[in-house]
Amino acid sequence: MPVIVEAFLVSIGMVFGFFMIFLLIFLVALMLLPVEKSLSKMVWEITMPRRSSTQQQSPGFKGFSQKHR
Repeated sequence: MPVIVEAFLVSIGMVFGFFMIFLLIFLVALMLLPVEKSLSKMVWEITMPRRSSTQQQSPGFKGFSQKHR
């Protein structure tokens, strides 16, 4: 087999291998997406500051308009 044909086949094989590995990594990431979403939601819930019920909350626009009539 000529060297040019062999180099061409090896190059095509390497490009094909690269895209197959990329596809494999992409499919694994797609498969793990629900796990990542649930972990992210759990972390956000843990790190959010908790609102205490003893802390006075502002009444909003309705309460403001009733207070300043």
